[in-house]
Amino acid sequence: MTKQVKVGNVAIGGGAPVSIQSMTNTLTSDYEATIRQTEALAAAGAELVRVSVPDFDSVSSLRKLARNASVPIIADIHYDHKLALASIDAGASKIRVNPGNLGPEGVKEVARLAAERRIPVRVGVNAGSLDGMRSARALAELACDNTKIFEDAGLCDLVLGVKCSDVRRTVAAYRELHAMCDYPLHIGLTEAGTATKGAIRSAVAIGALLLDGIGDTVRVSLAGDPVKEIAVAKDILRSAGLRSGARVVACPTCARTQIPVEELAEKVEYALGDVDFDLRVAVMGCAVNGIGESKDADIGVCGGKERSVLFMRGKQYKTVANSDVAEELKKMLEVYRG
Repeated sequence: MTKQVKVGNVAIGGGAPVSIQSMTNTLTSDYEATIRQTEALAAAGAELVRVSVPDFDSVSSLRKLARNASVPIIADIHYDHKLALASIDAGASKIRVNPGNLGPEGVKEVARLAAERRIPVRVGVNAGSLDGMRSARALAELACDNTKIFEDAGLCDLVLGVKCSDVRRTVAAYRELHAMCDYPLHIGLTEAGTATKGAIRSAVAIGALLLDGIGDTVRVSLAGDPVKEIAVAKDILRSAGLRSGARVVACPTCARTQIPVEELAEKVEYALGDVDFDLRVAVMGCAVNGIGESKDADIGVCGGKERSVLFMRGKQYKTVANSDVAEELKKMLEVYRG
């Protein structure tokens, strides 16, 4: 089990649930835009939000964000260690740095102040941090080497990350790092891509690690609106058995299909988006495979030509007109919950 680090009121590692985080893409210096996006991320399910701090105008905004946001705020720092020091003073709950671009003395100053204020630091290294050596093991070793300067300053509240944009190398690097240390790990695939392909690549990398028992906090990095990252992260965690929620299974449809499976499944997914307990719902288009799949689900529908059969807990519940299926499934959920 990894060590545990507290970021505001959120625990990372030490057996705590894998937390979901994302990063704003507004100008941090624009407080109003950034707090709006931060709260949108929180409403979607983000438990931690990171903001870039490229200048001191952003530090001023960070001070208000840290005071007013409903989730802990992480300051992302590159190149200027003074911005990290100022962000700690401004109330950031955690600092993310790449030690390689702060310089040895800058890292020491950040480490000393973070230790004094008991602010955790994520040591994030990536393939671009390496000169010549590009192996997964080299990345893991670099992350471990960079922890020493923080430890020497008395700071052991560290989270490590070794993200790459390559799926195989990312997974290999985290496996190496997991074997080398007991610090909690921030996992993800950096620069994953656009919404669909980036989500797939992230699911492969993050899912492989989670199924290995590796990872304490996760960020899905997608180009575009960061709010979309949260739904993908939730689905990855649910698929790995690490989050409760509704899982809607739906048949791929064929010539036997009697109901609009895709449309209905999407409506059901939307209606059950806030379910906070494990629930398996089957939306099946015909009786060939539908009856068996529906009976296996907590709640299910098996489509017919004009009427469909609804199942609950393995037993037939009622038969309804196809036009009433979506509404009846909602009612069944209330009955199921008791």
